[in-house]
Amino acid sequence: MASQFLCSSLGRRCVWLVALVALRGASLFAHDMWIDPTTFSPESGQIVGVRLRVGQDLVGDPIPRAAELINQFIVEDAGGRKPLVGREGADPAGVLRVAMPGLQVVGYSSKPSAVELTSETFNQYLKEEGLDSVAALRARRNQTGAKAREMFSRCAKSLIWSGSPGERQGDRLLGFTLELVAEQNPYTLGAGRSLPVRLIYQNRPLAGALVVAMNRHNPSEKLSARTDRDGRVEFRLHSSGMWLVKAVHMVPAAAGGSAEWESFWASLTFELPARRADAR
Repeated sequence: MASQFLCSSLGRRCVWLVALVALRGASLFAHDMWIDPTTFSPESGQIVGVRLRVGQDLVGDPIPRAAELINQFIVEDAGGRKPLVGREGADPAGVLRVAMPGLQVVGYSSKPSAVELTSETFNQYLKEEGLDSVAALRARRNQTGAKAREMFSRCAKSLIWSGSPGERQGDRLLGFTLELVAEQNPYTLGAGRSLPVRLIYQNRPLAGALVVAMNRHNPSEKLSARTDRDGRVEFRLHSSGMWLVKAVHMVPAAAGGSAEWESFWASLTFELPARRADAR
């Protein structure tokens, strides 16, 4: 009751705090953040709710719209790029009206948030996310047993398709600091086909990073690979339905700031058709 009264009294401020706690909790427990649209295959002219989720194994809590946390919240289609509108504190956090058929590339990037983690939590987080180089650097600095102060940002994308799939329209770079790009239109694929994905950091391919893919029907059966020198991995997608591809990159923070580390969390969601494209 006390928390309900506090939220009703603080209004938008409470909504922002809830969203911020969700994002910080995600970093604290190495959870993921992704875009979960109300549909991946809308009709032209249809309204799509763009939901933000934070959690693990594709089970997540909503992140309501909070202007204080948004760096970019956009959609890009064949006609260009435009911001996603939404009501402060609402879930879905954004609303998209499909103006034309084809691929709608939805993107959300957050402003940096700060978190301080115990050594045990931070070391486990580095292990789970495949950040071996950071763990090795901490060891060389004799910091393995020390707490860590981190600034983290989210870079989430979702691919939504309206109309008949075609090879001519594909995923594209939105310019996020860390970004996953599908190098083939997943809506032309089907279960059992392979999808090449590239990881880009500061507009350049990122080599040696762990990339993980999971399907909503069986998220515990994860696929994982490290990027090659061109920042590329390839996953054989064994099941139809919604897929989440994710990666994390961490670097030492700039000297003079309050944080020791800066991390970027990238995600990409899409829906794999039940039928093979070549079977139509």
